[in-house]
Amino acid sequence: MRSPLPVRDGVGATRLHVPLTGPWPTVSAYMIERFFHLDSQQLLTRFDDGEIVAFDGSPVARDAPLGAEEFVWYYREPPAETHIPFDIEILHEDRDLVVVDKPHFLPSTPAGRYVQNSALVRLRRLLDNPDLAPVHRLDRATAGLLMFSARPVTRGAYQTLFQRRRIEKVYEAVSARPAGWTNDLPRTVRLHIEKLRSQVCVDVDADREPNSETLIELLDADEHVVHTLLRPHTGKMHQLRVHLASIGLGILHDNLYPILTDEKPDDHDRPLQLLARELRFVDPLSGEERDFRTRQTLRYAPRT
Repeated sequence: MRSPLPVRDGVGATRLHVPLTGPWPTVSAYMIERFFHLDSQQLLTRFDDGEIVAFDGSPVARDAPLGAEEFVWYYREPPAETHIPFDIEILHEDRDLVVVDKPHFLPSTPAGRYVQNSALVRLRRLLDNPDLAPVHRLDRATAGLLMFSARPVTRGAYQTLFQRRRIEKVYEAVSARPAGWTNDLPRTVRLHIEKLRSQVCVDVDADREPNSETLIELLDADEHVVHTLLRPHTGKMHQLRVHLASIGLGILHDNLYPILTDEKPDDHDRPLQLLARELRFVDPLSGEERDFRTRQTLRYAPRT
């Protein structure tokens, strides 16, 4: 459903589903209860100022009865953000596709306390392209290659590549070397991974059929760390972090796996040692062989 409001400062409007029936006399009454943590008078003022609109872009009145609109759109109030002091590098740009090198700590898309400090919003503003949209995502803590669609008309062709697993993805990771570690790589790890809504970390169920698979190969090792190459066959949430932790090679500076630790402010000297290194695929529009490689390196990899 296309938004009736344009992208503003690189950020799209939020769509809210409003119940057609219920105990609320008006649309505004429902929103006041839904967003109980906000000042109700300020919310009503936004109705009066025409900032909450229907599917055709017309303002929704504060006394519009429940059932008058099933969806409304509005701009979220921008949060106060801490600037993330790392830049995106554009590696490739054409009419349909943009490929960038995302730094550690920068989220792929707006989330929580990060809006302007997200790869998507920064790129929309940099390239003056409100239609830019991610084809896939990287965790905020992960650095490396990230692909964006530049035009809605061709977006589905690139998204299908990921859905049908027609993209070869290669990652690197650095793990602390466990005491007594003996090299048993290369090794294919298969696990059943499930993300529950109420949890930060994913669940691993050893009794269920595996739904994730990664080939893990050794790049290098010294007395302190193990440097691995990762070839995921699937793309489950936190898959690489979970797979490495499951074989005793939890990624260096990972605060989720194998042990969830208290959230702390970002320490830019201790980035998660996970890097999206390569993307290879046949372009669905041109038939051209595409081969992209990051220009970044992992800070704690062995130096040989």
